[in-house]
Amino acid sequence: MRVSRSPRAWPRALSLALPFACLAVGQPAKAEEAGEVTLEEVSVTGEGRGFGVSSPAGSASPVIENPVGQIVTAVGRDGAIANRPATSIGSVLLDSPGVTVRQGNGGRDVTISIRGNNARSTGVTKNTVVLEDGFVLTQPDGASRFDLVDPRAYSRIDVFRGPQSALFGNYATGGALAFRTRTGREIDGYEIGTDAGSYGYLSNYFTVGAASGPVEISLFASDVRGNGYQEHSSYDTQTINLLASYTPTPDNRFTLKVIDNELHADIPARSSLDQYRINPFQRGCASAATAAAGCTTYNFPINGAFGPTAAVTAAQVGLERKDRRTIVAGRWEHDVDAQTTWRMQVGYDERNYNQPFFTSSGRGSIPSVNMLSDITHRSEVFGLPALSYAAISFNALDAHATTFNLAPAAGPRLGALIGDQFSQQSNLGGRARTEVTFSEAWTGVVGISAENTWITGRNLAYAYSAAGTTRTLSTADRSFLNVAPELALVWRPSADLAIRGRVATGYTTPGAGNLFVTSAGIPGNNTDLKTQENLGFDLGTDWSPVAGLRFSLTGFYEFFRNELLSQSPGAGLLSYTFNAPASEHRGIEAGAVYAFAEGWRGTLAYTFDDQIYTDYVEQLSAGTRTSRFDRAGNAIPGVPAHQLLARIGYDVPSGPLAGLGAFAETVVQDGYFLDNANLLKVPGFAIVNVNVHYSSLLPDWYAKRIDLYGEVRNVFDTTYVASANPLANSIGAATGLQNGAAVLAATTGSVYAGAPRSFVAGMKLSF
Repeated sequence: MRVSRSPRAWPRALSLALPFACLAVGQPAKAEEAGEVTLEEVSVTGEGRGFGVSSPAGSASPVIENPVGQIVTAVGRDGAIANRPATSIGSVLLDSPGVTVRQGNGGRDVTISIRGNNARSTGVTKNTVVLEDGFVLTQPDGASRFDLVDPRAYSRIDVFRGPQSALFGNYATGGALAFRTRTGREIDGYEIGTDAGSYGYLSNYFTVGAASGPVEISLFASDVRGNGYQEHSSYDTQTINLLASYTPTPDNRFTLKVIDNELHADIPARSSLDQYRINPFQRGCASAATAAAGCTTYNFPINGAFGPTAAVTAAQVGLERKDRRTIVAGRWEHDVDAQTTWRMQVGYDERNYNQPFFTSSGRGSIPSVNMLSDITHRSEVFGLPALSYAAISFNALDAHATTFNLAPAAGPRLGALIGDQFSQQSNLGGRARTEVTFSEAWTGVVGISAENTWITGRNLAYAYSAAGTTRTLSTADRSFLNVAPELALVWRPSADLAIRGRVATGYTTPGAGNLFVTSAGIPGNNTDLKTQENLGFDLGTDWSPVAGLRFSLTGFYEFFRNELLSQSPGAGLLSYTFNAPASEHRGIEAGAVYAFAEGWRGTLAYTFDDQIYTDYVEQLSAGTRTSRFDRAGNAIPGVPAHQLLARIGYDVPSGPLAGLGAFAETVVQDGYFLDNANLLKVPGFAIVNVNVHYSSLLPDWYAKRIDLYGEVRNVFDTTYVASANPLANSIGAATGLQNGAAVLAATTGSVYAGAPRSFVAGMKLSF
C-alpha cells in the first residue's frame, strides 16, 4: 500500500514566510556598535583576545559574533586543536564549562549537551542549535550530529550556555554552538598533516587557503580511520569543508559554504553495567557460541519476522552505520547604508542514513532547507547608542524512514519490514533584539522570538505471527506556537571587571521521530508530546584581578516545563520520549585561564549541575499490573553533578628550545543515575592526559613551518564509562512492586566503556 504524503506543511509555511521576510527587509531597527563597552564571558582561547569573541565580518551577524549579555566561552586553536591530535570535537569542547560529552555510536561520533540538556541522549544531539560560519547545521527536526565535524578545520568554537531561543529559535533550550572555520587569510598557503596512534588510528588531512582581490577561499579535507578500542568498532570517515567568499563591491559580499561527510563505522554492542564490569571492551565476542564472559548478545528471529530466535553478537552479524551528510549553502550580505546591513541566506541539507545496528535497521533520507533574512541597524534609541537586529527564518524537512528487523546472519541481513514512516516538519519564526548602551559602564539587551512549528506524518507499524501480519497506522498533525523573550544587563565598572545578569527563555518542540515510538519501545502512537520550555536566570562575573588571569563565574537556575526526556525500555527496544511536567536545573560554572609565569599557563573549566524532578509521576506496567511512582525530588538521570577539566602547561618562550612545550590535564566527571527511581548509578572517573609538542619556522627549507605533537591519553589506564543510556524502571508482573537495582544492572543496551591508555602522535607541514 502506498502512503501518501501530506502536502500542507511546506506551502502553508511558505505563504506565511513571505510577508515576514518583507517586514524584516522593510523595517530595520535602530542601533549602534556597543562592543567597546561590553565585557563578555572569559574567552578560553589563549590568543590574547581578552574578554569576548570576534571574527571577520560576514561569518555571522554581529549579535552572534559579539554577543552582549550572553554566557559564552570561545574555545580557540591553541591548546585545544593546533598542538594536539584532536580526534573528535568532544575533547575540544571540554575546555568550556557547562559542556558534557558522551561517546556516540561509531567512529568519532559524540553527543554534546550544554548544562545537562541532552545528557541523557547517547545518539543524536538535541536541545542545542549548531551553526558553522553563520549557517545553521541543526536540521528542522532538532537533530545535530558531529560525524561531519573534524576539529582540524576550525579556528574557534563559541559555546553559548543557557536558554537561547530569543536569538536562535527552536531547539535552543540548552544553548548553541557556533563553529568558525579558518579563513583563506588565516591559512595563507597550504598545510598537510598526519596523525597516527593506538588501535590503528590514522588521520591524513590538508588545508589550503588564500585571498586574492575580491576572492577568499579555504578548503579542508580529511580521511580518518581506526580499528577502535572495542571489538567490532573500526571506522573510516571522509570530510570536505569549503568556505569561499566574493566581494565584488565594498557593500556586497557573497559567501559559499559546502560540507560533505561520508561515514562507514562498525558498531559495537552496548553492555549492561554488570557486563561492563566483567568485559568492558566487549572482547572475545566474535560469535555467541564462543563468546567470552560479559559479551552482549542479541536474539534475532531466525526467519527475520517472528518465532524462534538465535543469539548473535555485534561482530557476528556485522552491525554498522553507513551515513552521508551533504550541506550546500550561500549568503548575500548587502550594506544598505553605513549603518544598515541586510543579509539573505539559504541552505540545502541532505542526510542519508543506513544503520543496521542493535536489533533493527533504520534507513532513511532527510532532505531539508533552511532560509534566513536578517537586518542589522546601528542608530540611537532615545539618544542612546544601540544595535538592533531583526530576522525571519524558515526551515523544513521532508523525511522518509523505514525500519527492518535484523536476521541472525552476517551482512547484516535485513529481516521483515516493521516500520514505514513519512513526515514533514517546518518552522517559521521571527526574532528581534536591541542592545542599548546606557553609559560607559552599562549595557542592556532586550529580545524576543516567536515561532510556529508544524509536524505532519504517518507511521505504519507491522507485526508478524503465524496467524499473519497486522498493520497499525499512527498519524500526526501537530502545530506548536512558541514565544521566547530575553532581558540582559551588563555593568562594566572598569576594563577588568564585568557583572552580568540575564533572564531568558528557550523551547524545544518534539521531532517527528519522537511521535511514533511508544513507552513500550516499539513503533506506535506517541503524538501527545508537548513543547519543552525553559525559563533561566543567570548571574555572573568576568574578572581580571591580576595581569595574566582571566576568570569567569556564573550561577544559573532554570525552570523546565514538560521537559522532553528519553530512555530505553530495555535491550532490543527503541528509546522513547516523554514529558516530565516540571523540573529544575541549577548550578555553577567557572572558567579561568592564568599565565602565572613566563611560559606557564593554567586552564580550568568546572561545572556543578544539580537537576531534579519537581513534578513527575511515572506509570509502569507489567502483565495485568500497573503502578504509579512519584519521582519529585529525584535526580534526573544521565547528568553528572560535577565536571572538571584542569590543564597546566609550559612552552619555552625563547632560546634554542623555543617552540617546545608540554602540558598535562585531568578530566574528572562525577557519577550519575541511570534511572528515574535513582536506584542505579554509573561510577564517576578521573583520567589524565599528557601532551608534548614542538613548533618551528623553517626559513631555509621548502616548507614554512613544522608542527610536531604527541599525546598519551588515559595515562593510568583507568577503566571508565564513556556513555550510558538511561534505563526505564520496571515492576514485577506478579507483585506490581518496583524491581531493584540488580534488574537494572543486568539490563543490556546501555554502556560503552571509555578508551584505555592510548598514544597518538602527528606532524603538520605548512607551506
